[in-house]
Amino acid sequence: MKLSNILSRSILLPLLILVCGAGCVREDEYQNDLAGNFDALWQCMDRNYCFFNYKREVYGLDWDSVYAVYRPRINNQMTQQQFFEVCCDMLGELRDGHVNLYSSGDVGRNWSWREDYPANFNDSVHQLYLGTDYKIASGLKYRILEDNIAYVYYESFSSAIGDGNITAMMTELKTCNGMILDVRNNSGGNLTYATKLSGYFTNEKRLAGYIAHKNGPGHSDFSTPEPEYIEPANGLRWQKPVVVLTNRSCYSSTNTFVRNMKVCPQVTIMGDRTGGGSGMPFTSEMPNGWLVRFSACPMYDADMQQIEFGIEPDIPVSMNLEDLKKNKDTLIEAARSFLTQKFAE
Repeated sequence: MKLSNILSRSILLPLLILVCGAGCVREDEYQNDLAGNFDALWQCMDRNYCFFNYKREVYGLDWDSVYAVYRPRINNQMTQQQFFEVCCDMLGELRDGHVNLYSSGDVGRNWSWREDYPANFNDSVHQLYLGTDYKIASGLKYRILEDNIAYVYYESFSSAIGDGNITAMMTELKTCNGMILDVRNNSGGNLTYATKLSGYFTNEKRLAGYIAHKNGPGHSDFSTPEPEYIEPANGLRWQKPVVVLTNRSCYSSTNTFVRNMKVCPQVTIMGDRTGGGSGMPFTSEMPNGWLVRFSACPMYDADMQQIEFGIEPDIPVSMNLEDLKKNKDTLIEAARSFLTQKFAE
């Protein structure tokens, strides 16, 4: 788990604090020393983290073995920073971008979901497509490209959007032959905005996926998965082909947005696999006052398949170096060609 003094706002969902009760680690159960805090942290995750069984299947995660490896590293001669690093290393075994440890001076995190993969995005080239005269509807930036294709960029679901913003944008773009909805590098934010936006691309209620809730301390203790639907928005909705552009930096609520869009008609997902992040995060407090955030509620797609490690695109496309040299974005150009062909059919 890599450390930084900079807390990245873009990947953090609002923190839900666990109230002491079933499954929550009470401060008085553990001594407020290094050993007690480590045990409290391990036990909190053991009781509440939601992907132990899945990650055992995927890469052999054994949480008891993790304890056996890291617990002997704790000793009374350690500094607080050294203790923090051991705790972060232990949490890093979960390979989860929604797992963070917050001390007064640092935030531990695992960003391997995007750092270990090609970016498939270039800021400078992307800005050439947007230009300087694009329109802004709150968090949405948009323009009409030369081939009458609508281009919409949504940088972060932390940026608010309302029905008025989306309707105004749809009205402006309604004569276009198709739409590119680019959510590359959008690493999450408010799930409400993701759900709202996807409702403008369907004319009927659609099953998008499922969510379950932890209901006991065991690794398999979950409620019956509940269906999650997207409802058609009121008023003007998009009726033409859409390409959603993705890369590995599509995380958390953006991952859920892509899940939702996959069940909408005339929507094609293009680009790279998303970064994942399907566990709804909660937080709990350690005896020393540090906070730990973790995935507590697993979310699935409409086929009850896990999306924690990302969603594959319908059409894989990667950045081409020769295109970059020509100031071309391979993914945008592929989407333009695809939509132009669709319009001609």
